[in-house]
Amino acid sequence: MSPTRVLVTGAAGFIGSHVAKACLGLGFTVVGVDNLSGGFRRNLPPGMEFVEGDVRDPDGVAKLWSEHGPFDYVYHLAAYAAEGLSHHVRRFNYENNLVASAGLINASIRHGVRHFVFASSIAVYGSGQLPLREGDAPRPEDPYGISKYAVELDLAAAERLFGLPHTILRPHNVYGERQHYGDRYRNVVGIFLNQCLRGEAMTIFGDGQQTRDFSHISDVAPLFARAPLIGAARNRVFNVGADTPVRVLDLAVAVAAAMGVPCRTRHLPARPEVVHAHADHALVRDVFQPGPAVALPEGLRRMVEWARPLGPQEPSRFSGIEVPEGLPEIWK
Repeated sequence: MSPTRVLVTGAAGFIGSHVAKACLGLGFTVVGVDNLSGGFRRNLPPGMEFVEGDVRDPDGVAKLWSEHGPFDYVYHLAAYAAEGLSHHVRRFNYENNLVASAGLINASIRHGVRHFVFASSIAVYGSGQLPLREGDAPRPEDPYGISKYAVELDLAAAERLFGLPHTILRPHNVYGERQHYGDRYRNVVGIFLNQCLRGEAMTIFGDGQQTRDFSHISDVAPLFARAPLIGAARNRVFNVGADTPVRVLDLAVAVAAAMGVPCRTRHLPARPEVVHAHADHALVRDVFQPGPAVALPEGLRRMVEWARPLGPQEPSRFSGIEVPEGLPEIWK
């Protein structure tokens, strides 16, 4: 039998590069695609065939199959995951996170892909009963969550009509090595780390009482890679991440401790966001049987050890704001 050949989108990005590496570790032949808008060549794992391209482009997607395929599995992680900013870049959000996904699903159907693995988000739940469970009715409250849930529904429709098998994973607040910590719009761990590297106070929207489960990348990426190999994961949805809610205020203390600097914070006006978001992971434990999770202090230690040689980053600027009304001052 020929080796399993897989496509990983967003392969130069944070989660995508780790998923590509995990796929290589399973013995797969991996082709990765990324437009390098939010990823870096330094993230590309050795042994992966890399294609610089944009999955929003139908011709580019067709060339992936004609020049680098066929593919047994598709791991779709390419996205623009700035949830809060999505209110202000609606068109951009849907083009990147929904339209591009539909094109990949089309290609996967036409070319007989054996399994499609999709990176969704707990943003699909919105504000709901805690902890968030896979059986809860999704009520996304921002364009990012809406786009992710729309792709979930589309995959279910593609399975019903065309028999395209899939697994949907909903990770949340993932952090760790290779994260783009110069991005000012997303990933609070990376933002705090960069502010510490730059000698700045850590900025907190509102009172800092918001809670999240912060998930180290090493607890997330291997589950993506293994999903097509687990029969009980076929055509199912799983929450993926850590189990311990942490206040944003306490996260700032933990990041400062990992950096070895005093904890200095600056509070900004609150923004529209879900205040408390933590998920139940009984289903993923039952089906995937993952090992013990990386504790937050250890995960932060690893991330700081990786980031310190890279040094402080100039915070990124998004040039295509569509709706400037209500945009937080720090994002302008």
